[in-house]
Parts: sequence; C-alpha cells; structure tokens
Amino acid sequence: MSDPVFIALCLGGLAAAVLVTWRMGQMSAMRTLIFCLILAGLLALFLGAPALRFSAIVAGLVAISAAASWVFRAALLMVAPTSMGPALRAAPLTAAFGMLVITIYAIAGIFAPLIAPFGEAEVIAGAFAPADGTMILGADQLGRDMFSRIIFGARNTVGLALLATTLAFLAGAAAGLFAAVRGGWIDQILGRVVDVIMSVPSLVFALLILSILGTNLTIIVIVIAVIYAPRVFRLTRAVAGGVVTMDYIEAARLRGEGDWYLIRREILPNASAPLVAEFGLEFCFVFLLISGLSFLGLGIQPPTADWGSMVRESATMISFGITTPLIPAGAIALLTVAVNFVVDWMLYRSSGLKV
Repeated sequence: MSDPVFIALCLGGLAAAVLVTWRMGQMSAMRTLIFCLILAGLLALFLGAPALRFSAIVAGLVAISAAASWVFRAALLMVAPTSMGPALRAAPLTAAFGMLVITIYAIAGIFAPLIAPFGEAEVIAGAFAPADGTMILGADQLGRDMFSRIIFGARNTVGLALLATTLAFLAGAAAGLFAAVRGGWIDQILGRVVDVIMSVPSLVFALLILSILGTNLTIIVIVIAVIYAPRVFRLTRAVAGGVVTMDYIEAARLRGEGDWYLIRREILPNASAPLVAEFGLEFCFVFLLISGLSFLGLGIQPPTADWGSMVRESATMISFGITTPLIPAGAIALLTVAVNFVVDWMLYRSSGLKV
C-alpha cells in the first residue's frame, strides 16, 4: 500500500469514527477521536507515513490490550463471589489489564515445565539462532530456547522477588506496628537502627554483602529483606502513629485491651490502604533490584533462567540490530507496570476514593 493511500485511509477512518460517535451522542469518545485525528494529521504532515504507521501499530496494540482486559474483567465477574461483583465492575480497564498480566505471569511460573517446549538449560541450536517453527523467539548465546527460558524466568525471578518482598514486608510492618503501639525507648531504638540501614544506598549495600557472603539464594532473600524492611517500617510507623492517637484507641486501652488486640482490631483495619500500596511498590522495587543484581552477575546464577542475567548475556547483540535482549527487558517492564496498575486501583478502592 502506497503512503498517500495509507494516510488517506487512516484519516478517513478516524473522521468516520468521529461522525459515528457524534451521531450516537458519545461526546467523550468523540473528543478523544478528534484529538487522535488531529494528532494523526500532524504526524502525517511533519513526519510522514512511517511515523503514522508506527502510531497505528501502537494504537492497535492498545486497542487489543483494552479489549482483552474487558473480556478478562467479564470472565472474573462470572467466577468471582457475588460480594466482589460491584468492585470488579467499577475497576478501570488499567486494573483489569494489570490483573490479566499478573495472571499470565503466575500461570507461566507455576506451570513452567508444562508450558515451556524445552528445558531450562537445554541446548537445541546454534548461538543466536533465528526464530523458526521450533523456537518462536530464537536462541540465546548458547543455543538455548529463549521462549522456554522466559517462561522459567517467570518462576525464578518473580518467585524470588515475591518471597523477598513478603519477608521484608512482614518484618518491617511488624516492627513498625510494635514501635507505634509501645512508643518510648523501643520506638527510639528501632527508629535509629532503621536510620542507619537506610543511610547506606541499597545497591551498594547489596553488592557489598553479596560480594562477601556469596550469591546463595537464601542470602539474596535475607539481604533484600534487610534493605527494604526499613522502608516498610517507616511507613507503617507513620500510619500507625496517627491511628494510636485516636480516641477509640484510648478507649480500648481503658477497657484493658492488649497490644495484639489494638494492632489486629483497631490499627490494621484503618491502615490497610497505604500498606497494600506499599506492598505492591516494594515488590516492584525488589523485583527491579533482583534483576539489576542478576545483570551485574550477583543475583540468580546460571544456568538458572533469570531475566536480568538474560539481558546481560545478550546485551552486546543490540549493536548488531538483534533485539533478543529486549525480550526479557520487556517482560520486566510489563510486570512492573501491571503491578502498579493493580496497586493504584486497590489504593483507590481501600481508601474510598472515586476512580
């Protein structure tokens, strides 16, 4: 298709869509389409047909993602309990998209041996063999199937990040709640310990400890938990500190309720929204830190599949126009965006704000 014909079809299709939405009375959609029509015209005028083609591909991917998110939300409504129906119906498509991506990653990680066509470290072709009917993403620098290693990487990278985040969150939240409830010298000591840990840059701290103790997975989890638990402590201490000054907390103390009752029945229900958001954010930070450590050679070690090390192993191929390193990097970015979408929705829902 020639460039003038393609430009005419794009602009004509957008103009027809504007007319249809105007006739249907969908003013919000019409304004969006008018903006797209003006943008497409400017792209065609100043940058030509290639830029318009790229924009059309991006718009198509966004439309496909929105449609898949809508279908996934409808499927969730069919299988979810009745009590969750109103919340799921009010969920934006961005949250549905995030849940869809997380579900796909979870299925890939749990059923990796069944989904992956080849083994995690199985050599089946030459170095950087192109994609074919057997290897849909081609091979890496040792001839291992990229698609299979991406699937196994979902289990290794995401699973390790989830374990480290959970440990950091439990330790930091428990210490923060305890410090807020007890106060006094306990609060002061825990606060100063946290300040000392947070004064050291996280990447430098991780590199130092892992260089000394080695790159055992248990050590990686503990080091990351030590790095990120203080962040959770600070937030939990701040939120819980505002709650413990309320009158109903003082009334519970006068009734003779203990610290565990105050934390479980009074503080946590009123601090759930920021803590849920913090868990999602901590997961993203931990996930990116693990990928960064693997990229530097101090994370998950070969031949175990890990997205960070997969980027490092094939990074030099970008100079030759081979996009192999972009595949695991894209998997990292996609999961990070998806988790943030879901966290934003849960924060709005838990705090009672309108989306």
